Amino acid sequence: MTRAPTLKPHHLMRHLLPEIDVDAFVDIRRQIHAHPELGFEVGTTSELVASLLEEWGYEVHRGIGKSGVVGQLTRGSGKRRLGIRADMDALPIVEATGLAYASQIQGRMHACGHDGHTAILLAAAKALADGPDFDGTLNLIFQPDEENLCGARAMIEDGLFERFPCDAVYALHNIPGIQVGTFHVLTGSLSLSSDVADVTIRGVGGHGAMPHRARDPISASAAIITALQTVVARNVAPDDYAVVSVGFIQGGATHNVIPECVKFGLNVRASREDTRALVEQRIREIVALTAQAHGVEALIDYRQLTPPVVNTEAETQLAQRVCVELVGAGNVVTQASRGLSGSEDFAWMLGRVPGCYLMLGNGQGDAGGCMVHNPGYDFNDAALPLGAALWVRLARTFLVV
Repeated sequence: MTRAPTLKPHHLMRHLLPEIDVDAFVDIRRQIHAHPELGFEVGTTSELVASLLEEWGYEVHRGIGKSGVVGQLTRGSGKRRLGIRADMDALPIVEATGLAYASQIQGRMHACGHDGHTAILLAAAKALADGPDFDGTLNLIFQPDEENLCGARAMIEDGLFERFPCDAVYALHNIPGIQVGTFHVLTGSLSLSSDVADVTIRGVGGHGAMPHRARDPISASAAIITALQTVVARNVAPDDYAVVSVGFIQGGATHNVIPECVKFGLNVRASREDTRALVEQRIREIVALTAQAHGVEALIDYRQLTPPVVNTEAETQLAQRVCVELVGAGNVVTQASRGLSGSEDFAWMLGRVPGCYLMLGNGQGDAGGCMVHNPGYDFNDAALPLGAALWVRLARTFLVV
């Protein structure tokens, strides 16, 4: 297959989004970057979003899922309804980019590009508001607290899709290491579920010189943690994907005392719901039965945070077609051996409404190649008009005049 020419930033700026002043939205993105907010506490960002949408003629609804915003715009008499989501929150990271627009709030940073995602959707909102060329209802969803995997569910529980029904819902994420001008648009399972478990092993403490008089929670915990490494290796099929990681261990305070209690924490991920259930079952069995074999008590607090992202076929095919129209087939990846090993709470929205989660190239090397959740990361502004042009073309295609 012949690869389409690499798209340069100036090409994107001049041709993909001629309806708007792209530089103005780069400035908005950098303003958001300089004032990062965490979790549900995104009041300044959400108010900026809401005020701009109101200025452009959207019907704006604030405070959905605590601090989410929905801007709704209806044109014509069409019955189709499209949802597009962007996340707004930052991370508790100390920025080390040295940029002129770097975070002004110590210990907070837009290290995942949500500033870029928000600016992309705002740019698309402006372009769509300025033209009459769609027929139906557009619901633009600006979500808080994606990083803690809580915001999407909070908005849904607050009646998101009852108040703003959607026939399909879409979102994107920038991906460092992929050149600007490239999309990855994959059908089916794209990211992993995310669950956590806090395990408490309680035994009988004692003197380190007399371990036979104690029931040692440290040795029991060591056996459990070692056995947990067999869950993926011996229970998950080679063509499937799951992760069981131990993130922390806490127990004991000095060399010659066997403690009464040890705690450790697990991060668990899987690509499919049946695999997710299997891994949880095996973890519970290994923890309980290994503890029993060591004569200690085991308590496990297992919490499911978000399911895997699963893109539906028809909606993904539409997104693939739109991306090909924008950048050419050679710049749109539609098949991959594996999706993302991370997690994304947009999965909750896809559990309610069919749709697609896309990946947008953020650049390679020094130009956008620094991985997310890194103190040196920055969203690549050259990708902003491309993402906005995608949403504009998708809306005009989905909400056909």
